[in-house]
Amino acid sequence: MTETRAHHVGVTVADLERAVGFYRDVLGLAVLDRFTVAGEAFAIGVGVEGATGEFVHLDAGGARIELIEYDPEGDRRPAADVNQPGATHVGLSVSDVDGFYEGLPDGVETLSEPRTTESGARILFVRDPEGNLVEIIEA
Repeated sequence: MTETRAHHVGVTVADLERAVGFYRDVLGLAVLDRFTVAGEAFAIGVGVEGATGEFVHLDAGGARIELIEYDPEGDRRPAADVNQPGATHVGLSVSDVDGFYEGLPDGVETLSEPRTTESGARILFVRDPEGNLVEIIEA
């Protein structure tokens, strides 16, 4: 059997440059690569007729975040609360959640101030400019 290993976490966005700015400038992730994928094989592979994807890969310290802007763009869906089936989030580890929280620029939406869970982890959830949840955790 072929070994399965994580490669990336994909996040589809409507405005790639705005999303890249958030993940790079607010979250501190380095841009690894930018590329476009199009053609029949891609469209069939993603199940979207005539699809083109603009991609940016970011380094999340051992994990890769893939931001994708599709043409044609799909229908918008409301931002799901974390407890809704099908909801997703990106989890990023920091050494000091409180320091991270204090350094957030004005206008970054958070679900609450940092909290300590029963397991002892400090957590903070923020929303990216597209409404996607990003968990910041000090484990």
